[in-house]
Formats: sequence, structure tokens, C-alpha cells
Amino acid sequence: MPQSQSDESRTGSATGIATLDDLRKHLQWAIEVEHSTLPPYLTALYSLDPERNADAAQLIGSVFVEEMIHLALAANLLNAVGGQPRLDAPHMLAPYPRTMPHADMSIRLSLLPFGKEALDMFLRLEQPARPGDAAEGDNYETIGQFYDAIERGLRRLCAEAGEDQVFTGDPARQVAGGPFAHTTGHLGPVTDLDSALAALKEIVEQGEGAARADVWDGDVDLFHPETKAVSHYYRFQELALGRRYQPGDTPESGPTGDAVTVDPAGVHPLRPNPRLEDHPEGSAIRTAQVAFNKTYCKMLEQLEQAFNGNPAMLGISVGTMYAIKGQAQSLMALQGNDAPAVGPTFDYVAPDDRV
Repeated sequence: MPQSQSDESRTGSATGIATLDDLRKHLQWAIEVEHSTLPPYLTALYSLDPERNADAAQLIGSVFVEEMIHLALAANLLNAVGGQPRLDAPHMLAPYPRTMPHADMSIRLSLLPFGKEALDMFLRLEQPARPGDAAEGDNYETIGQFYDAIERGLRRLCAEAGEDQVFTGDPARQVAGGPFAHTTGHLGPVTDLDSALAALKEIVEQGEGAARADVWDGDVDLFHPETKAVSHYYRFQELALGRRYQPGDTPESGPTGDAVTVDPAGVHPLRPNPRLEDHPEGSAIRTAQVAFNKTYCKMLEQLEQAFNGNPAMLGISVGTMYAIKGQAQSLMALQGNDAPAVGPTFDYVAPDDRV
């Protein structure tokens, strides 16, 4: 049955998306949501010795790559409806610990080494919405509810104004495949309602699992091509519970497959939520932290260029990601005397100060 005008008004009020400008605002928020998870994931990943903790490094690394795909999909969505994605801005790197942007205060993000505290944080931020949970465009309890609000707003605006009045963006600004073509995630262009809904489905299912009732996200597992890929939430469950999910497993059964091994001795005991102010200006650690921040912000600049008319910059940004990994490893090697290592701070550096 079609919605009445009053029903549609209530839908717009509940989701916060009643106009095209509202939709663009929420899609910019989606970019900020996806980016806010990257520094915590990278910190945990950098803390791992990849030889002694190959399982954990592979699982967290795969989540990071797919979060980059989600970031690009959110930018494609915003471009498709005539918006301008922004990444190179101070608010993108608010100090940690922090809440996820526009989320309920219970979703807290910190820069932590790999371990139980980090896994608890990751499980909370990737927590699936329950079937029937309300769409929430702001102060959401789960990311799925936030994307539900975007989907409802998008469908409503298309029904009211027509797709041609919603999808007004330049198709040349879309990014696709590229450096992520070898991954299981699908980075495709967004040009109409169907492709927009497919992008939203990709983001939500990779995080929560298909239909919010399944362990799997619908893609093929890149490292185990004979099986489907496990969604982000359940990948972190694998690390927390020490066992892989296998065909036939469900959220209720838990994982019953091969063991997932973690060697605590192969984890750098990083200081939580490091700050530049913890070390004097000119010190080796602070100098290395500042150098990392400059390169990380250069990556944000490259991504913003990629999403604003220069898609070829996406591949260049991936090269910069490898550079920041090397800088992080060098930084963590500076601390001596068996004290906890110091990691990146992920502070914003203005463009003029990046030279």
C-alpha cells in the first residue's frame, strides 16, 4: 500500500532526511562514519607481528580494506546525488578517544593495540542491528540503523521527485574497481536507485552479515575461495572466540571451524590513545608522529581529489597507505627500556604544514 503524505512526513522526520540537502548531509556523515573506524583498525593492525599473528593480521587487514571500499561507496553515493565529498578537513581527525560521528554515546572509539579491549570495541561498532530496529539518521545505536535511514530517505525522495531529479551528479566523478578490484568487496559506480541500493547493501552486509541473521556477507572469501566471506562482526567474533566460522554455522551456534591462534608475545604493547603532547618538541618520537600525521593527511587529500573529479588518485592513495605503514612501524620501534611502544596519534595537519 502506498504511503500517505502524513506517513511520508513522519518517515522524513524520523530519519532526518526530508530533502535532497538532508540526504547529501547524511551521505557526508556516512563518509565520516566510515573514516572514523580506520585509525582504530590501523592501530590494532600495526601492533601485530604479522608472522607471529598471521590470522589476526589477515582478518583485521581484510576488514580495513573493505572499510576503504565502504568509504569509496559512500563517496560515490554522495557524488551521485550532486554532493561534494570532503575528507581533507580537521573534523575528520577529531582526537581519540571519541564517539563515532553522529552516533549514540555508547559507540566509543580508541587507538588501542590488538587485544580483548580492542576486540570489544570492534564488536560494538560492527554490532548488527536487530530485525525491526528503527531507522535512525542521528544518535544511532548501530551503523545498520544509520544506513537504513539513508535508504528510506533515498527511496522517499525518488518516489516524490523521480530518480532523474535525485541522481543529478556527474558520472565521471564515480570511482570503481581500481586498486580494490582484487578484493571480494564490490566497488561499483552509483548512477540510479538500483545501484545506490546495491552500494548500501554492500556496506551493511559486509559489516553485519546478510539479512542481519547470517554470519556471511554474500561475497566469496578472498583467502578461502571455497566458502563465502564472513562479515566484519563475525570476523571479530572469530578472533575473540579463537575459532573460524564454517559452512553450517550460525550466529547462535558460534564458530565451529579451524582454530584461530593469537600469540600475545607477537603484539606490541602500545600506549592507548597517544598524544603529541606526551613528548617534547624535537624529540624522536614526536618528530616521527608528526611525519606520520603529515603523510596520513596527504592520503586524505588524495582521496578527496579522487572523489572530486580525479578518480586516478585513488590508486595513488593506496601507495600512500603503504608509506604510512612503514612510518608507523618505524615510530613503534623508537621506544626503548621495555616501555610500551608509542603509535601514531592521527592528528590533522593543515595542507600548508605538510611539506
